[in-house]
Amino acid sequence: MVSNLWEYGPQARPGAGAGLDLVGFDVEATDGKIGSVDEETTEVGSAHVVVDTGFWIFGKHVVLPAGTIRRIDPQERKVYVALTKDQIKDAPEYDKDKHRGDAAYRTELGEYYRGQNIAI
Repeated sequence: MVSNLWEYGPQARPGAGAGLDLVGFDVEATDGKIGSVDEETTEVGSAHVVVDTGFWIFGKHVVLPAGTIRRIDPQERKVYVALTKDQIKDAPEYDKDKHRGDAAYRTELGEYYRGQNIAI
């Protein structure tokens, strides 16, 4: 189980990634590619990526908390997450107006991902 959903684990981003920008990296679910990183924040206590799922889920964007990320491969430009495509597809949709300052929205996201029993 992920200890802190909104922080990168040391296995995902050793040394905090030293300035590595994930925008544009492909996102790999446990069962294949799901999209690409559209936005990222490494803000303490709310680190996450916003993933554009592209055609796979008809252009849906989702927030993936940093704690769902298993590892990052800078050479392949890939982010590997501990979620299936269906878990990402069923996640609450990204709301650009709420995602940074709305506590209820963040709680909704946290409850969804905590309910997925993510093991990293």
